[in-house]
Amino acid sequence: MTTLDADRLQEFFRPKSVALVGATDKSGWSTSTYNNLLQHGFAGDVHLVNPKTSVVHGVETHRSLSDIPGPVDLAYVMTPIEVVPRVLEEGAARGVRNYVILTAGYGEVGGEGLVREQEISDIARRHDLTVLGPNGNGFINAADSVTPYGLPIPPPLIGGSVGVVLQSGALASNVLAFAQARNIGISLLVSMGNETAMAVTDVMNALVDSPTTKVIALFLESIRHPEEFAEIARRALAAGKPIVALKIGRSVKASRTAQAHTGALVGDDKTVDAAFRQLGVIRVGSLEDLMVTAGMLAETGPLPGNRIGVVTPSGGASEIISDRAEDEGLELPEFSEATTAALREVLPPFATPNNPLDVTGYVLLDRQLMSKSLEVVAADPGVDAIMLLQDMPRVTPDFDLAVENYRHTGEVVRSSAKPVVIVGNVLVDVNETGRALREATSYPQIAGGIEHGMTALGHAVRWSQTYRRHLAGPDAPVSVELTLPDGLPPRTGSWTERHAAAFLSANGIPMVPSRVATSPDEAARLAEEVGFPVVLKAAADDLEHKSDLGGVELGLGDAESVRSAAQRIADALAKAGHDGSTTVVQPMRSGGTELLVGVVRDPSWGLTLAVATGGVWVEILGDSQLRLLPVSDAEARRAVESLRSIEILRGARGQAPADVDALAAVVARVGAVAVALGDELESLEVNPLLVSGDRIEALDALITWRS
Repeated sequence: MTTLDADRLQEFFRPKSVALVGATDKSGWSTSTYNNLLQHGFAGDVHLVNPKTSVVHGVETHRSLSDIPGPVDLAYVMTPIEVVPRVLEEGAARGVRNYVILTAGYGEVGGEGLVREQEISDIARRHDLTVLGPNGNGFINAADSVTPYGLPIPPPLIGGSVGVVLQSGALASNVLAFAQARNIGISLLVSMGNETAMAVTDVMNALVDSPTTKVIALFLESIRHPEEFAEIARRALAAGKPIVALKIGRSVKASRTAQAHTGALVGDDKTVDAAFRQLGVIRVGSLEDLMVTAGMLAETGPLPGNRIGVVTPSGGASEIISDRAEDEGLELPEFSEATTAALREVLPPFATPNNPLDVTGYVLLDRQLMSKSLEVVAADPGVDAIMLLQDMPRVTPDFDLAVENYRHTGEVVRSSAKPVVIVGNVLVDVNETGRALREATSYPQIAGGIEHGMTALGHAVRWSQTYRRHLAGPDAPVSVELTLPDGLPPRTGSWTERHAAAFLSANGIPMVPSRVATSPDEAARLAEEVGFPVVLKAAADDLEHKSDLGGVELGLGDAESVRSAAQRIADALAKAGHDGSTTVVQPMRSGGTELLVGVVRDPSWGLTLAVATGGVWVEILGDSQLRLLPVSDAEARRAVESLRSIEILRGARGQAPADVDALAAVVARVGAVAVALGDELESLEVNPLLVSGDRIEALDALITWRS
């Protein structure tokens, strides 16, 4: 788990006294940090340290940390890089345990910077110091009005329940500005810097335990500690705290396993997607979606389902919402007869009580029309949650009347037995009028714009489904005790079909019957025993892609054609420099759907399971699902059912429907076998896995060992 104690981090982010070391009127960083502490209500002492200037920012300075009377809970270090180690050593000697290092020029520049960063790490470890940075702006604890942050924080600083952690200095201020513009309250915002002695996972861990934080929002350039990240994400899910993440860097890097088709499916970004999906981490694609989604979930908490009732004053908006609901997998059910009848009593005669509900522009005459309609829709038994389309006004001719109307609607929202998500029409700032109105009425958070609001609602519903599954009890992953048949070669290089199939069959993976022939005549004799038609495959130990050199012959219908095919394969092997003429004889299979089930060792996340449609065409079809191992039967089934081709497996176009439960069990068992093989395994692939009705059969396999 994380290296920093959670109690230490609570202490770190709630100091009662702060020393600004290297404070100077010449630095915008120094001026901003000092002003932030003063202007945003820091109640503790602020000490300025400068050995050469007696007055900075109009305040008398101290020559060093040692000259400050009384305790210092946090030192904010802005000195030249060569001075930083001396500051840490001196501070440690007088009992200062917590540091933010703004100074840059460390590992981010390489070379000598890496050496200097290691020195910081060594000092922190030696003296048991908690250090944020270097090369970071600091943090903003809005919940406790503690703001040692190196860039200006314009008022108002809105406290709330979204904890924000960013692997970026400059973007931290942009995220803060957007949150302020949309009235999204933050509990804590941390700009991580180089993560020399405090990592993203340390802060995440503290936020899971923080009583002031309901949602965690992350901007990630990399995931440096995947195992810790996964463990903390599971803790957050168990605690009902959504994690929303913008993870950049979608460029595909080739897998280290070039031998298997699976390697083409597993790249860094795809594996991150799979990990996030399993861990209940919501992945978004923009900074706007990061904060809108986090803000919405902080307001609503888990949502009970995907059936959404929509109340809006706009017909055009209703159409946009209908389109976006389909994109997000949200259902807009027809209202019940009782709801329809009740709405007719409320709506003007020219309005139609459909879902989405357009209450029309009559809201300008009947100021309570939206809230009355909302009450009716919220009572519909076929609706899980309600989306109310409403903006904060940017100008109002009668502020007191607006307060009365918004207060009444807010009371209806808060008293609703079902969650109400409020979404604005477009993404614009909440101006002073809207801010004053919200403050006067305690009106709930309004998500910014239909586009981002619907994206956030879709994310919220899907996260809630994952959360409910977790509450029902975690699925037990499939595990196996391996059986090792006689005659297997050492675990080096690759086990091609002959040995891989024998091993997998012995461990419960259904394999097509196979016979091994060492000559054309033996191949013909075995084919007669197997029954025509047959398939003939080359079986050289070092041959991984048989079809590339003509090593597969299909649909052989008599002994002579088998004999001839075996000779052609022997000639092709010899031409390609492979020894021997061993072939595998199998009954010919046709029809059904070909799948790939493979496992590759991701360098960061470990063994990763891929399920894909297409057999040898898998890369072209691009229909795949990834999961981190181990998995349960239920998780394997979710992977199979997430394939675009699932309707084919269910029996579309006259196909015999597959036994999806049995298929999921085979997929999960392949993963369990891979896990049981341990650290020696590089990849394991069953390709194709032929699914035809209730028959599930692997036609080929390859196992590759780590060198």
